[in-house]
Parts: sequence; C-alpha cells; structure tokens
Amino acid sequence: MTETIYDRLVWVEIPATDLDRAKGFYEAVLETSLIENNDGPQTMQMIPSANGAMCGHLYAGKPATAGDGITAHLSVAGELAGAMDRIRASGGEVVSETISLPSGAFFYAKDTEGNSLGIFKYND
Repeated sequence: MTETIYDRLVWVEIPATDLDRAKGFYEAVLETSLIENNDGPQTMQMIPSANGAMCGHLYAGKPATAGDGITAHLSVAGELAGAMDRIRASGGEVVSETISLPSGAFFYAKDTEGNSLGIFKYND
C-alpha cells in the first residue's frame, strides 16, 4: 500500500508575550487578517494560508531566547523588500539580506516577541 505524503509542515504555534502586538505585526507583514479563536482553553490568533485553511496560530506564551527555538518560515505574496519594510514599521527586526534559492528567496527576521522567522517569496 502506498501512503500519500502531504506537506511535512502541518502547523506552527508561535508564542507571544503580547498577543495584541504580535497579532498586529503578523497582520501587517503577511497582509492578511488573523482570525480570533476562543474554542480552547485560551485565545488564539489563527494564521490563514493562501487556500483559506489555517496553517498556524499565535498564543499567549513565552518565546525562546535568542539563538534558541525554531525558525518559522512564512510566505508573502509581494516583494521581499516590501515585507522587510513592513517588518521594520511593525516593530520587528530584519536580521539578514535576501538569500536566493532555486524555488524563490527569503530573509531572516525577528517578530515583536523575539521569535525567529524566515520570510519567503516563491518565484513567479
């Protein structure tokens, strides 16, 4: 029997010490509205994917210290230079230059909570 393999990354949970601040940051950078969800024991801000499904959420929690933890890579629709500007304007930090790959390009950044991010743009 052959098993279908789907995307290896299923979900990302991003901790935030200030959920409202982090929500504003991700909405600005990703140019989309996060969706509040109160179904569980705590409020979450859901991150929609391009196809309308959810691909992760923000939750009230403690981010890893600098150099620890994972790096969540998120894709943007516009140019990376615009995403860099939105990160800076929203209180985040751009921490690398653009890195080219065969399928697109990305750069490293930190969100308002200190979480490590990769911001990715697919080749058109």
